[in-house]
Amino acid sequence: MKNHVYLFASILAILVLLSCNTQNRENKESKHLFTGADGEIELVVLDPGHFHASLLQKFPQKQVNDTVLVFAPEGDELNQYLRSIEGYNQRADNPTDWYGVVYTGNDYLEKMIGEKKGNVVVLAGNNGKKTDYIAKSINAGYNVLSDKPMAINREGFELLKATFDSARVQDLYLYDVMTERYDIINTLTRELVNNKALFGDLQVGTADEPAITMQSVHHYFKEVSGNVLVRPAWFYDVEQQGEGMVDVATHLVDLVNWQCFPTELIDYSRDVKLTGAKHWPTKLTLGDFTRSTTLEAYPEFLKKYLKDDILHVYGNGTINYQVKGKNISVTALWNYQAPEGGGDAYSALIKGTLATVAIVQNEEEHYIKQLYIEKNQAADGIAFESALHDLITELQQTYPYLSTKKIRADRYQIVAPVEKRKGHEDYFGMVAAKYFQYLVNRDMPEWEISNMLAKYFITTAALELAKAE
Repeated sequence: MKNHVYLFASILAILVLLSCNTQNRENKESKHLFTGADGEIELVVLDPGHFHASLLQKFPQKQVNDTVLVFAPEGDELNQYLRSIEGYNQRADNPTDWYGVVYTGNDYLEKMIGEKKGNVVVLAGNNGKKTDYIAKSINAGYNVLSDKPMAINREGFELLKATFDSARVQDLYLYDVMTERYDIINTLTRELVNNKALFGDLQVGTADEPAITMQSVHHYFKEVSGNVLVRPAWFYDVEQQGEGMVDVATHLVDLVNWQCFPTELIDYSRDVKLTGAKHWPTKLTLGDFTRSTTLEAYPEFLKKYLKDDILHVYGNGTINYQVKGKNISVTALWNYQAPEGGGDAYSALIKGTLATVAIVQNEEEHYIKQLYIEKNQAADGIAFESALHDLITELQQTYPYLSTKKIRADRYQIVAPVEKRKGHEDYFGMVAAKYFQYLVNRDMPEWEISNMLAKYFITTAALELAKAE
């Protein structure tokens, strides 16, 4: 009789265990299962300290639920985010209908993790906290869409690497917001560079004459959506915001990978080699700082960067490195304010064995980004023009407004009319739509993950190298 009791208890225990495992599996599957249905993406916005958080909600998407959970400390940063969202709700043209459920207790992170509501965490804010936020969100079972950068130092990179492992085990998607891929000029550059008949192969280059050179210029004082952007004071603390080479340069390194090594796996431990790095400060007066932040004095945590009451912010940096033997140089610059009629600016030079592709955005171009291709001297002129004609004809099937303009012998402009281009703020919605597509189709390519890791290895290792020199 006793044996029967033990047997019954054992069977009952097994049934309970199987039931729990089945329930856990069903809970996991239901949390990760996306079908594309209206409202199934439930956003959780965590500590939105950067205006990019609100830009991800600027345009309504049917798949995203109108109710958004917000967990953040009280303060100007949260208020600025909420004002932006309300502005989108109240605008006359294509208004949104967001309803925010906001929690502002000091335990906002613990509250988010404890409640386990929603299924996609959106991150855009203090970069010093971001890697930890990413890790804790993934470990709590959330998918994560994060503004760049996801790591600003070597310790952050190691945590990020472990977090990608955790995401893989849990079948979660971690993705960063690489808006520059959606700029039509950058998209067309990718097409030019990967047309063998036109561009040839990417040159190897040297450390002094790289095959790829990119430079991005940003400004501390600027306007966004027609309003002066108020920067938080921590934006000027490189321990919280990150230096330029680990922040803005992430876009440049990403474009190198995406344009010149498309769909290729880049293993940072095997395919990447750093060859040099340097950094230098942008100098701001107290007046500059006040105009940007509305604060009348420097907070205590910034005083270590003061020299004769001038704030030294290491926003500028150059990284020289190789990917699969090709020499590359990327530079991030932060000026205080753009020149009259100008704004953030970008330039690039990519050298092939048959032609060179150039992106120019300067005073001569009225600060409008323009794209050029020039035949190398030794390349055949007839073959070059034929290949260019064939490619543009093909691209016109997707972009019917494209044309070419001959500038001089063997140099052409690829003309994409400004009125046909999307604006920078539009790109955020496009990134989000791509990410949500990955969630539904479960088809994020492996190269996306390997290249994210390679990207943050390059930027964080370069910072260490620059500090050591």
